[in-house]
Amino acid sequence: MIVTVPGDKSITQRALILSAIADGASRLRGLLSGADPVSTAGAVRALGVAVPALLPTGAEIVVRGRGLHGLAAPGGALDLGNSGTGTRLLMGMLAGQPFRAVMTGDASLSSRPMGRVTRPLSQMGARFRYLSTEDRLPLEIEGGRLSPLSYELPVASAQIKSALLLAGVAGGVPVLLTEPGRSRDHTERMLAALGSRVHTDGSDDRWRVELREPPERLVPLDVDVPGDLSSAAFLIVLALLGGADGELTVRGVGLNPTRTGVLPVLERMGARLRIDPEPEQAGEPVGSITAGPAALSATEIGAADVVAAIDEIPILAAAAARAEGTTRITGAQELRVKETDRIRALAENLRGVGVRAEELPDGLEIEGSERPLRGEVDALGDHRIAMAFGVLSALSGNDIRVRGREVVDVSFPEFWTRLAELSPR
Repeated sequence: MIVTVPGDKSITQRALILSAIADGASRLRGLLSGADPVSTAGAVRALGVAVPALLPTGAEIVVRGRGLHGLAAPGGALDLGNSGTGTRLLMGMLAGQPFRAVMTGDASLSSRPMGRVTRPLSQMGARFRYLSTEDRLPLEIEGGRLSPLSYELPVASAQIKSALLLAGVAGGVPVLLTEPGRSRDHTERMLAALGSRVHTDGSDDRWRVELREPPERLVPLDVDVPGDLSSAAFLIVLALLGGADGELTVRGVGLNPTRTGVLPVLERMGARLRIDPEPEQAGEPVGSITAGPAALSATEIGAADVVAAIDEIPILAAAAARAEGTTRITGAQELRVKETDRIRALAENLRGVGVRAEELPDGLEIEGSERPLRGEVDALGDHRIAMAFGVLSALSGNDIRVRGREVVDVSFPEFWTRLAELSPR
């Protein structure tokens, strides 16, 4: 069977934000119309940019950018809903704007730390005021004239890195960043497409990213957003675990090398994956991925794996629950500050359906088995937790009910429909 998945959430949000400060009309196709991009689009509109409604079909929209210094002060708070990516990237862009803005979000987003972004932006000259709780939304940002920045990130984070690069672009100042590992590079690729080169070099444990010459203007985008590999991973694991009634091919998936870490982990577990290249989109490598039923075995998933597969750990945990042996995940402490504490959520929900799972300070130990899994799990407002247990619920012999399943609308609105179509149950 051949299927597609919605547009990449990370690329969609970057396309919306960067097209807002480009000079002229950007043409964007294949955008994800999930809740997070919709929130980001709403915030961009509030800054004076004409952004049409995002279409479920992914049909083209035209965003008329206002240039690097043409944004308008918002009339009210910018509500980012559940979008951590939109929030942090917009902080960087707003740091270089000559006005104040208030940023807020839902309960889940308001529980996530913001100091990791506000601290380096404050070093550049932006001013922040927390309006309720220190290090949390809602907050007020006052942008303006910025200073160059040389900064060592405490964790490899595409969101932090992107926020600081956008501050350099909006503020017209150089930025030199060092990461303890290479995080996803969608922002660097898209800036290059807009005419602003970002220099990168380094090794697996030390990665330098440098905006040497901030652009005076950004040219408009003309982008086809590829399918989201993070969404595709759920369907791939469904096929590997025998839940897709045979072989499954997911077409048009983004294969950015900073995003494909889930694939070698699955291959270590025994998956046989066929990857066929397709034409590049938006400066991103694209291809189709084919998977079929496989006997999976446990593996070790370490810090280097986690950096390259941070969003796929929940579905890897689901795969581990049906693999032979005990899978150990370490170096994943960043999962504790996602939409929920994903380490705790995975451990508690896995145990709730009959899987032996131990919570570690920075990860999990999961003992796989073929026993039927039964019980109710709580998505806890996290789309990837809901989808991971959705995959387990679709497997023959299991009886798992997912509470809060509607949260998948954040990144994969058609997930439950697609699961019902693919599963032979």
